[in-house]
Amino acid sequence: MKTITEDSPKKSLTNVTVGEDVKIFNFVNAYGCSIGDRTKVGAFVEIQKGAEVGKDCKISSHTFICEGVKIGDGVFIGHNVSFINDMFPKAINEEGSMQTDEDWELVKTEIKDHASIGTSVTILGGLTIGFNALIGAGSVVTKNIPDNAVAAGNPAKIIRFLK
Repeated sequence: MKTITEDSPKKSLTNVTVGEDVKIFNFVNAYGCSIGDRTKVGAFVEIQKGAEVGKDCKISSHTFICEGVKIGDGVFIGHNVSFINDMFPKAINEEGSMQTDEDWELVKTEIKDHASIGTSVTILGGLTIGFNALIGAGSVVTKNIPDNAVAAGNPAKIIRFLK
């Protein structure tokens, strides 16, 4: 693993730990995160501090991976996928001051190995998507999804299980 601490007009990579043979395309904003061996990160992706992306993953363009998200090995993340890590977001505190890191509770999310997340899926914080699970495009995931489940819809519901 190596740590990248350089910036360029095409992509912003600050204190990112990357494995061997990682491909990061243009206009990526990643900072304080880790990306495993052979993973591909598409254009216009943001990966925030403390996020972990495993080995052999494909992160498609326009995806937002926030702090507190852990993605296992061999995971597919479709285009425009959004993760949420704050269940009660606010811009300001009760007295009107801007919120800081100390003013909210980080809610962690885990995507287990070999899961596939379709295009334009939103995943609420505090959830686990199971091993080899498949989430259909456009779904809003509001509950844990077990291993080998196929789920889709808003809210996402289990349709069937993979063999």
